Amino acid sequence: MVTKERFEQGMTLAQYVDQMSANKARFVRALDTATITTEETQVLERLGATRRVMVITEDWCGTSLAEVPFVARMVEGNPNIEMRIFLRDANPDLMDQYLKQGLYRAIPVFALFDEHMNEVARFIERRPD
Repeated sequence: MVTKERFEQGMTLAQYVDQMSANKARFVRALDTATITTEETQVLERLGATRRVMVITEDWCGTSLAEVPFVARMVEGNPNIEMRIFLRDANPDLMDQYLKQGLYRAIPVFALFDEHMNEVARFIERRPD
């Protein structure tokens, strides 16, 4: 279970970018060019209870380079939603709650929570094994 206090220990997007050592330029470029359609913006609105988005990632992960900037732009458009980013390898307590098929530490992970930290949705890296 992810508590509000644990969630708040995560990095903001700016903090995550500042600490990146791999793929920083590619990530920033992806973030700068990520565009969100009206329909894509409504994804979070359909999950109306969403107030927090937790991301588990690493800067070397190619899938994260593609997906994290997109989610960041979705969250950015909604002032009622807060996003925090956690590094997979530094946060095994969180990662082990979101194992792909109960076995694999696949990233990125996106977990969405309501105002009481009840999980309303989760998305784990979707590449075929």
